Amino acid sequence: MQVNRRTALRAGAAGLASLSGCVVGSREGPAFDESFENGLDGWRTDAAIGPEVDLDEFDWAIDATTDRAHTGGRSVAVFTEGDHDDGVAWLTRRVDTAALDADRLRVSAWLWSESESFNTLRNAVLRVGPDPPAAEADFPAPETVSAGATPTTTAGLRQSLHRVEGWDRYAFEWRPATLPDEVYLSVGVAVVWEADATHYVDDVRVEAVE
Repeated sequence: MQVNRRTALRAGAAGLASLSGCVVGSREGPAFDESFENGLDGWRTDAAIGPEVDLDEFDWAIDATTDRAHTGGRSVAVFTEGDHDDGVAWLTRRVDTAALDADRLRVSAWLWSESESFNTLRNAVLRVGPDPPAAEADFPAPETVSAGATPTTTAGLRQSLHRVEGWDRYAFEWRPATLPDEVYLSVGVAVVWEADATHYVDDVRVEAVE
């Protein structure tokens, strides 16, 4: 990840976590349930910004924190600068779905915003698919929420943060043509407004839908 003046001040230098390690689930429980009590073990952090700005000029930071949590004692803080009105920062990991006998998956996460706002200051982004995202365009368009009605290669959402002050749940459903034995799950924050901001992510879950 990019380490610079803002990351040092707000979140510290967070190294890239390996994508090794998978979580197995069944219809009796979620395929994946993450509250970050072990930090970013198994997660990789990444960021992207439009071609008119070099990524080195985009300040962002992602790291586990005890500052606040939806459950347990930890969450993940996602800091993004707003100078460019653009950019997205996210975390990704592999989830083993080989044990699932499912046609659809439901993906959900809780994200924290400092305040409620009628303006779209940031968007929450979630994505699941057979490959990890590499650019902002790999996430859904604004105000998109996959409903799992028809088979798709990937699925996800991009919805406004700051819908409420504090924690808010975001969720979508995915119906793949054939469920892969493993998928890549990503969650993050996309910049909209010219202001620096820190959001928090907790309780990320993948579960089979009957």
